[in-house]
Amino acid sequence: MSDPVSRLVATAQGDAVDNPFRVTGVMMQYYYVCERELWFESRNIEIDRENASVARGTRVDESSYRERSQENLRLGMIALDLLEDGRVVEVKPSSTLTEPARMQLSYYLWYLDRILGVEREGVLAHPTERRREDVSLDDDRYDKVESAIRGIHAIVTADSPPEATEKPYCESCAYHDFCWV
Repeated sequence: MSDPVSRLVATAQGDAVDNPFRVTGVMMQYYYVCERELWFESRNIEIDRENASVARGTRVDESSYRERSQENLRLGMIALDLLEDGRVVEVKPSSTLTEPARMQLSYYLWYLDRILGVEREGVLAHPTERRREDVSLDDDRYDKVESAIRGIHAIVTADSPPEATEKPYCESCAYHDFCWV
């Protein structure tokens, strides 16, 4: 089984796979933010938990929508939050990196649909900005998720990380010292 999507599906469904392949929501987000960051995360290289951006994101996630959502739900490779109406919610402190967050949420919706046969809608929330966006898994987004899964596989199976490429948000990245010091 060489197709990464098929391997991921087989792994998630508990089928015997010679070389299991897992993708988390964070991996999907990192794929769209920085491929080098994804490679480090795939090697379990711990991020700087004291980093201001990491701490802020954790605070916003822990304090927002909790009264209106169920506890974090773990389903195989993914961990997600559900609003009382059944929609999947992804909370981010800022809309600066909206597309990576949208793709993380899209991956959760894809996983629910493809692995568990459950269709859900999603909500991307930026509580500090008082913004919410509905996210649906249409055909285009479905294909984009599967393309990203293949891209993630290529990165995490590489022997070395992709070259560092400076981006506007590198200064606030928890992996900054791995690239620029």
